[in-house]
Amino acid sequence: MAELLDCLIVGAGPGGLVAATYLARYRRRIAVVDAGASRARWIPTSHNCPGFPLGVSGTTLLARLREQAETHGVVVTHGRIDSLEREADAFVARDAAGGEWRAATVLLATGIVDRLPTVEGGPEVLAAAIESGTLRLCAVCDGYEARDSRIAVLGPAEEAGRHADFLRTFSCTVDAIDSDQPYRLSCDDAGCRVESGVERDGSPGTAREYDTLYPVLGGDSQSQLATALGAAVDEEGALRTDAHQQTSVDGLYAVGDVVSALNQIAVAVGHAAIAATAVHNRLPPNPRVGRGINSSG
Repeated sequence: MAELLDCLIVGAGPGGLVAATYLARYRRRIAVVDAGASRARWIPTSHNCPGFPLGVSGTTLLARLREQAETHGVVVTHGRIDSLEREADAFVARDAAGGEWRAATVLLATGIVDRLPTVEGGPEVLAAAIESGTLRLCAVCDGYEARDSRIAVLGPAEEAGRHADFLRTFSCTVDAIDSDQPYRLSCDDAGCRVESGVERDGSPGTAREYDTLYPVLGGDSQSQLATALGAAVDEEGALRTDAHQQTSVDGLYAVGDVVSALNQIAVAVGHAAIAATAVHNRLPPNPRVGRGINSSG
């Protein structure tokens, strides 16, 4: 039988890594399991991440947060937790490779998966467009960087309209494009081209050129491990938590984009500090044993 951990952390994005650092510094027995698909890896350069006035890429931020956690003895295990069950006074998590973890508490930092548009040229072109900033995933994060450019918002009509109104904060040239209508999308380093009203036979419709395109096609919350235990979610499938980041399942905590809240790195990091401290305080005390460095005699 696997050792009983104080906490199992599922996911090593910003929220999961900060929670791991806190719990390691609280001297708790933890494990971190990560599938390597943090949403932060898509960030080419973030200029609104606290403490990085010149900006920081998502991969660099993840590397620095992991290094900080590892400084305190945290080991991140690569894997994907497929099942989470409650057995007596512990949670039991398992992955497809046969790994098993038992923990008094579990902290989910599993995030969401963005629904991305189909771009001519396939996934490589899509990734390059995100890297160059011609296709952007978060108007809150980088609408400021897109200021005064020609912006398009692609999504269901009502959702695209709301996001277009928000982006008028940054540019006077913003179009909402209904993704429920036929369209064709191509992107390169110079921008994106959207052809609306494309016919079924492939004949072109009305083409417009944009410097930046924001897809608002929604995302899939990775809350399945929690909902299998009966955890409450909002209408988008994101987990509902209390003031201590605990879900409706006792002992099960959640932080970051998987939670019903503003999807921002700063928010995820705040969630992590709150949740890790709540986990530490609910566990049996772990007083330091032995002579302190200031002891005498």
